[in-house]
Amino acid sequence: MLALPEPVRTHLDELTGRLGIYQHARGSIPDPGQGYCTDDVARAAIVDILQARVIGSTAIATSLERSLAFLEAAFVGSTGRFRNFRDDDGNWLEQDGSPDAHARAIHALAVVRSEATCDPATQAAAGQLFERALPAAAGLDALRPWARIILGCVIVEQSDQPSDRGAETLDVLARRLCSAFDASGPEWPWPEAVVTYENALLCQALIEGGACLGDPAMAASGVAALRWLLEAQVAEAGYLVLVGNRGWWPRGGRPAHYDQQPIDAAVLVEACAAAWRITGDPTWVAEMERCYAWFEGWNSAGIAVSDPARGSSGDGLSAVGVNANQGAESTLAWLTATEIVRAARVAATTS
Repeated sequence: MLALPEPVRTHLDELTGRLGIYQHARGSIPDPGQGYCTDDVARAAIVDILQARVIGSTAIATSLERSLAFLEAAFVGSTGRFRNFRDDDGNWLEQDGSPDAHARAIHALAVVRSEATCDPATQAAAGQLFERALPAAAGLDALRPWARIILGCVIVEQSDQPSDRGAETLDVLARRLCSAFDASGPEWPWPEAVVTYENALLCQALIEGGACLGDPAMAASGVAALRWLLEAQVAEAGYLVLVGNRGWWPRGGRPAHYDQQPIDAAVLVEACAAAWRITGDPTWVAEMERCYAWFEGWNSAGIAVSDPARGSSGDGLSAVGVNANQGAESTLAWLTATEIVRAARVAATTS
């Protein structure tokens, strides 16, 4: 079992501008010309919460306040949607952001709203924006946004202050997602013709959504789909070979091996941790550790993708090595995965 690094925020601090975390970096140097996006700011807020459980809320307070201010500014009351892209001067570059951005914002707000380490005023502000953003969720028409919002609603439903609107949204979207999986066949048990990015997110949403709704069949569907995904992405030597974004995995074809993305390893870590929490099957702890080891070098290149000394991650794994750019998405994916594993190890030793 790999030793986990303590939270190091060197790269996060360097990658952060006055409005939030920059999207991209050239090497380890931030690229302000590419601006900001709601996607990454939402991810950063979740990392802040996860790391605060280890290093204390004071260490992340300024960062979290900045991210919440960004999300508040991103929200357009007349449409009920979040804008996504913003330049370094603070100008918004579109009226409505992507469904993914909307879902990520809702998920982050749910995490902050429900976090005991946050002060009540911060929780309340996040909760109010969460409620304002939920009505638009039903109009989204993509699987991954559904899944991300399901996870946010589960967090809220399991908190001390559940939400009626959150409960309704959870039920609607979880059953939509489950129906998409039910429509697939045994020869291709996936709800899309091509397996692309953040795939395990869909499995995790079924697992956690099913458990929260008291629907064991839904949760079992998610576990089965996760097992299918893993079986297709484990090499004979035992390490993880993620579906690459240079071709993905079309039905009837073979998974592309490159470029492998940190975000895909991270969602596998989260889904395996969820499968263990819900089923109690310890084999999922081992699968979680396998997926996390991809970051540390147990992968097809035998090279570490993450840099614990800086708290950063390369932007991908290609046939020739690690992408030296250390952008927000990849770094935040690894930092999230690290804290998920840390929490799971603690829970496994005390259960």
